[in-house]
Order: sequence, then C-alpha cells, then structure tokens
Amino acid sequence: MGISTIDAGMVKKAFLAGAKGLEAKKDWINELNVFPVPDGDTGTNMTMTIMAAAKAVAELEDPDMEQLAKAISSGSLRGARGNSGVILSQLLRGFTKEIQGTASIDVTILANAMVRGTETAYKAVMKPKEGTILTVAKGMADKAIEMAAQTDDIEIFAKAVIEEGDYVLSQTPEMLPVLKQAGVVDSGGQGLMQVVKGAFDGLTGKCSDFSFEDAGILKPSSEKTPQSAGASRTDIDTADIRFGYCTEFIIKLEKEYSQKDEDELKKYLGSIGDSLVVVSDDEIVKIHVHTNHPGLAFEKGLTYGSLSRMKVDNMREEHEERVIQDSERLAKEQAAQPNPAEEETGERKPYGFITVSCGDGLSEIFKGIGADYLIEGGQTMNPSTEDMLNAIKKVNADHIFILPNNKNIIMAANQARDLTEDKEIIVIPSKTVPQGITALVNFIPDLTPEENLENMTAEMERVQTAQITYAVRNTSIDGMKIHEGDIMAIGDHGMLAVDTSVLGAAKAALEAMLNEDSELVTIYYGSDVTEADAEAFRKQAEEEFPDKEIELQYGGQPIYYYMISAE
Repeated sequence: MGISTIDAGMVKKAFLAGAKGLEAKKDWINELNVFPVPDGDTGTNMTMTIMAAAKAVAELEDPDMEQLAKAISSGSLRGARGNSGVILSQLLRGFTKEIQGTASIDVTILANAMVRGTETAYKAVMKPKEGTILTVAKGMADKAIEMAAQTDDIEIFAKAVIEEGDYVLSQTPEMLPVLKQAGVVDSGGQGLMQVVKGAFDGLTGKCSDFSFEDAGILKPSSEKTPQSAGASRTDIDTADIRFGYCTEFIIKLEKEYSQKDEDELKKYLGSIGDSLVVVSDDEIVKIHVHTNHPGLAFEKGLTYGSLSRMKVDNMREEHEERVIQDSERLAKEQAAQPNPAEEETGERKPYGFITVSCGDGLSEIFKGIGADYLIEGGQTMNPSTEDMLNAIKKVNADHIFILPNNKNIIMAANQARDLTEDKEIIVIPSKTVPQGITALVNFIPDLTPEENLENMTAEMERVQTAQITYAVRNTSIDGMKIHEGDIMAIGDHGMLAVDTSVLGAAKAALEAMLNEDSELVTIYYGSDVTEADAEAFRKQAEEEFPDKEIELQYGGQPIYYYMISAE
C-alpha cells in the first residue's frame, strides 16, 4: 500500500535526506558549470544553502509543520549563496508557505506547494531565463498538478514528477545554446533533481538517517568571514609612515575654477595629507597627495568636476609583504578570535558602504575609497545572505550601499536587502571588482540614494573587464576549444581568448577589449603573479597601445592572474 499523507516527522526525514542527496553530488554538479573556471559554484553554493537549513531542521526534536516550515525557510534564506542557492531558497520558501498551516500533506497540498515554490522563485529573478533550474522546477510543478488529479498515492505521484523533472533537465541544452556548446545540462537544475530524489529516497526508506559528519558539512571555521574595513594589523610596523596612500587623479573641470578655488582645494587636501602637488590649466587639475583617506580627496575633487586617471598606491606594501607571505597563519589566528560584537559602533551617519573583496590589495583599495565594511569572498567563495546581514548590522548608517562585485552574489545581496527593515539598503549591481571600484568612486554625497544608484550604475557600466584564469577541464565555449590547464581570458559577455600562457591570454584580452574610446586601462595582478612579471606586462601594453593610459595595481586576488579594466 502506498503513502497517502505525510506528517511533519516524515517531512523532516525527507528534507534532510534531500540535503544529503545534494551534498553527495556537489562536486559532480560543479563540473557541469559552463565556464571551466576553478571556483566554488553551483554544487557548492546549493549545498551550503540547503545545509544551513538542514542544520536548523536537525536541531528540532519533534517539530510540528509550522516549526519545520520556519526552520527550512529561514535557514535557507539566510544561508543562501550564489544565484543557484538563492533560487533554491526561494523554491523552499514558497513551498513551506503552503505547508506551514497543515497537520499533514496529501498530493493536492504537495502539488500546490510545488507551484507556489516555483512562482516565488520566478518572482525573485529579475529576468528569468528558460533552460535553468527555474524551468526544471516549473516542469515538475506542472506535472504535480496533473498527477494530483489522477492519484492519491504520493509514491506514484512523486515518481511521475521526478521522471518529468529528469526529462525537462535533459532538454535544457536545447533551450540554452551555451549548454549545448559545452555538452552539459543545467547545473542548477541537476542540483534540484538531487534534492528531490534524495527527499523521495528518505520518504520511502531508501536513504540512511542524516548526519552532518556523513554529509561532510562545512564547519563554520572553514568559511571566510567578513572583516571590518577599519580592522588594524598590529603586527605591522608602519609607525614611520604618517600618510599611507599615494593618491593621484585628474579633475576635468565642469565649472569656473578661480585662484580662490585652488587655494581652498590645497588647504583642504593639506588638512588630510602631505606631499601635495596641485597643477592646473583651463580645463583640468592634476592632484598628487599622500593621505590616509583617498576617498575624501576624491569626494572633494568631485565638487569641481568629473574625475579620471584615479590611482591609489599603498606605501606600506613593503611592510605588508610579510603578512602576505604568512597569510595562512594570520587567517588561522583571526578565525580563533571571538567574533566582533553584533552591535553597531560609532556615530550614526547618513551613508555607509559594504563591498565584497577577493584579495588583500583590492581590499586596501576599497578601504581607501570609502568602504566601511569588507566581506571576504568572490568567485571562489560566494558570501551568503547571512554574511550580508551581519555586515549590515555592523554599519551604523541610514542608507547602506552594497557592492557585490560578482554577478553570482547580486541575488544574495538583494535577499539581504529584502530582509532588512531598519535601514535602507541599496544594491549596486556590480558584476566585477573594477565595476565596484568605479561605482564607489562615483558616489556623490549631495545626491539622493536613488540618484546615486542611477549615477553609480551608469558609471560602472562604462567599465569593461577581463579576468585571466586557468581551465579545470576540457570544453568548448563561444567556438573556442579549451583544454584543461589552458589560460582563459573571460570578458563581461563571454570568452575573449584562450592561450597556453598567462601573458598570451592577457595580451589577447587587451586586443579584444580596447577600442578608440578606451582611455584608461588598469591591470590588477593577483597573488600568483610576481611584481616583475606584472610590470613587464604593463610595459608591453604601453608599447602596443601608446595612446592609452596603462596603470598597474596589486590586487592580491587568488585564482585570477590578472583582472583588467578599461574605460
């Protein structure tokens, strides 16, 4: 005899089995990602999302349906990482809203819950794309409604729904050409199928009881944690350097600039730094200053016109070399320290800035241009919604701008925004670190939050970005054959070049990116590139593109040898 109803205890067992089923296949799901980059992507993100919920569920001893629904919804929402994780959390959120007021679930409630989950997930995505996890979820929800009218047996119902999900998943390459090129199905859809199949196995007794040890859940200490932009490094002797950042920029004058204005500008810059040089003509003013607050210098410059040729060099880098070389030890020490207090610190201010950063050099740049709080992460570790919420708690401001700097983090930032009630959260949809830097530099205090959102977004969209990394498997993308170990140049809209050397791929990226409108090129070199090699690349770029301004910055990002921006 089949199963006609499911109580809260059975739902708990099925959910935990679904989490275990996903975790068991996460590496395989990661390998389905279209771009063969070395990252923690779909499988990892979905697993960490559902494990956050699984932890909350496992702690409930004898829950009713309402307690269970709350644990699943809240745990997955706060633990959501990456686009796939956020979509999974929304599927679970909608599903649990439908079941939370029931004592037991039959096929009709189950079908309605699947429909509601799918509708909730579609609403969360600004531009839903077919051929993804959403399509697989919708296919199963439609089949669920059909089967609910044909049978009361949940086993028969579930088998038909799973069969339909597998079929829709198999068709995703026909819906998305990029999947067909790579010869894979959608990774998010595959992840969802592992959850559903695991849940069915748990429901029917084919799966052993859940345990975090068996599932290999990541301990909190292994995750990267946010750090305050104002955190001090007490083991670095920088006492001899009074002002740490060599700051240069050009103001393109947009209003009358008198001798009185120049004197005022010099007085202000002198109050926040030294080694001041101000040179002007009828159209531009060139600034050089050593300061601890480059962002304040940029903000002052914006009162006279628009900025270009912005450059910030950390003069304490020699002292920080020891920290970079010993980063593993420092990370362990920081992880062993107690978490900072949840309460906000400092006086309330109108605006605050949270940014995601993926390297010590990039973090210093963000601090210098005004970031209040840094969340460590990026392509190799997408921060969760919970990470965003914790950062929001630390920034004592009425309006807080979040810069995700990765397209796979934007949805988690939006979810944190929607969960915050006591502050206005504005998410700038920056997809790369260079976009985030440009957006933050173009913040204007005199504008409203809405005007800044529009202005910062418009300015960052002028930035082109290329990222140079290595392939972790064989594939074919945008007509380019890629072999494991090849060096790829990935642009904003796809693959720019594939080469056997880092320098070859980086040079090819510049050739593909630059045009007659490009003026400023900034090269951020990563932790796996020596300063000498980076400088040699910069000189070659200058020789090949003599009409462009080529700047070199230490980014310190892992995995990506270079990040290159052009504007």
